[in-house]
Amino acid sequence: MKRGTVAIVGRANVGKSTLFNRIVGERVSIVEDTPGVTRDRIYARASWLTREFNVIDTGGIELAKRDFVKEIRMQAEIAIEEADVIIFVVNGREGIMPEDELVARILQKSKKPIVLAVNKIDDVAFKDNIYDFYALGVGDPIAVSSNHGIGVGDVLDQVIKLMPAIEDDEVTDEIRFSLIGRPNVGKSSLTNALLGEERVIVSSIEGTTRDAIDTAFEKDGQKYRVIDTAGMRKRGKIYENVEKYSVLRALSAIEKSHVILVLVDGDTGSILQDKHIAGYAHESGKGVVLVVNKWDLVNKDEKTMAKMTKKMREEFKYLDYARIAFVSAKTGARVNTLFDLIKEAYDNQRKRVSTSVLNDVLIDAQAMNPTSNFNGGRLKIYYGNQVAVTPPTFVLFVNDPKFLHFSYKRYIENKLREAFGFEGTPIHIICRKRD
Repeated sequence: MKRGTVAIVGRANVGKSTLFNRIVGERVSIVEDTPGVTRDRIYARASWLTREFNVIDTGGIELAKRDFVKEIRMQAEIAIEEADVIIFVVNGREGIMPEDELVARILQKSKKPIVLAVNKIDDVAFKDNIYDFYALGVGDPIAVSSNHGIGVGDVLDQVIKLMPAIEDDEVTDEIRFSLIGRPNVGKSSLTNALLGEERVIVSSIEGTTRDAIDTAFEKDGQKYRVIDTAGMRKRGKIYENVEKYSVLRALSAIEKSHVILVLVDGDTGSILQDKHIAGYAHESGKGVVLVVNKWDLVNKDEKTMAKMTKKMREEFKYLDYARIAFVSAKTGARVNTLFDLIKEAYDNQRKRVSTSVLNDVLIDAQAMNPTSNFNGGRLKIYYGNQVAVTPPTFVLFVNDPKFLHFSYKRYIENKLREAFGFEGTPIHIICRKRD
């Protein structure tokens, strides 16, 4: 399912980041009165009226020739290009400024739906000020106070109304998978090795792949679609608009995929950025395969693979369900083993467990390891039911969810995996109080 994308745009210091934080429900953007604090696009996911969408916070577009102004403007224009709907934020207390008119002209050229949010209307004395903003020619102004949350719901109502219809996943026998990882770990080389052709530009220069490239193919009677993505660079390492733009494209590729291949450089080993990138895959709820590439460059003995596996498990503890593959995209060694792992993760994402068998496992699990007192009581699981797939999701009906210790939840998850497999996919466990 493809979510819509909303960009929050405006000149500096009109309250874009405050509105962004209000929409996503947490303090993600830095909020400060100094113009130019938000120099990059910041991405988050939000929801309103059951509709989920991506939100982009942008730096202020300015006329002044100050540091980063040109780059900030480029960032904002890229966000506008990517967005389905744009929230144009202005300062209701200051009236229309030359920069507001500049932004309005940029937005009019974009031909994108616009919601005009007149911010900082904290007092009824300023409410009549909003009518001045009709002169910008971008639609009806909506009075907002981002600090107090006033009018934000009206803005989001309009955003949802203008958002394109949700694109449901079509019924297909095609398995879609994407390759993500930091620059220069061999994503393009591995894509070419999987396809058996030179489909993607391969270069040792970081950042060669600027966009996501979809390619459909067939292997052993199974249809696949591989999505090669631009490398995700550590935030702040390089200030260059196309590099930052690639992160949103990679997140979009994750959304379109059934299975994610997280690539790590086997020669240099994993770094902190690899863990951040793998976190995107884990949080998506999609199937995951950890791929150690460039294995041909590693000096090996009979214990090297076991040691590397142990190291990967320690560093990616939250991905303990993911299979680990050691490949060389350059030589083609073990690349074909990835297809079985992709198929396994895909099938396990869709696995359903009968209620009777599930409850037999839950009964045995409690008998083998009874719950202990926690938060003033002892948990009792009455029964469970699988309520969803992709990822497999289970609801456990209990005497009181607050008695569930996280370690016991982990124990139940392990028992479900022992009984039913689920290799390659996260599983979700939800506790509810039995009525």
